[in-house]
Amino acid sequence: MKRIILVTGGARSGKSTYAERLALSLSPHPVYMATARIWDEDFAERVRIHRERRGPEWTNIEEEKHLSRHAVEGRVVLVDCMTLWCTNFFFDLDSDINRSLEALRQEFDAFTRQEATFIFVTNEIGMGGTSDNELQRKFTDLLGWMNQYAASRADEVVLMVSGIPVTIKK
Repeated sequence: MKRIILVTGGARSGKSTYAERLALSLSPHPVYMATARIWDEDFAERVRIHRERRGPEWTNIEEEKHLSRHAVEGRVVLVDCMTLWCTNFFFDLDSDINRSLEALRQEFDAFTRQEATFIFVTNEIGMGGTSDNELQRKFTDLLGWMNQYAASRADEVVLMVSGIPVTIKK
C-alpha cells in the first residue's frame, strides 16, 4: 500500500534522525535516497557523518534529480532531502521558479506512483525573516510551494521542533 510521509522543520531540528528511525521501524532494510551534490569540504563532512550513522541494513542510492528512475516497489524509501533535490532543479534550470516547480511536481508524482512507503525530509526555510538576496527569496518561494505540494499529497506530515516530532497531518 502506498504511503507518503513528509518530515519538515528547521535546520538541526532532528528531521533526518527521526526519519531514519521511522524508516527502520517500518522495514528492516529501508532505502536511503540521497539527493545531495557535494559542493564544498564542510558539506562533504556532513554527508560523511550521515553515511556513518546509517548501518548495513540500508540500501543507499545517490540520485540528484530523477528519483523515478529507481524501482522501489514494496520498499520503505527515505528521501533526504527535498531541499537539496529542489536546489538541483533550481540551479540546473537557471533559477526559473516556474520551470523548476513543474519539473519537481512531475518527478514527485512519477516517483510516488510506485506502491511503496515514501518518507521525504524537507526544510522550512521560510519561517525566518525575508532575505535581502533575490536568489534566496526565489528559492524560498520554490521550496515553500514544493513543500505545500508534497504535504497536500502526504498521508502524514510531521513537524520537528527541537528534536520533538509534532504530527500536523494524519
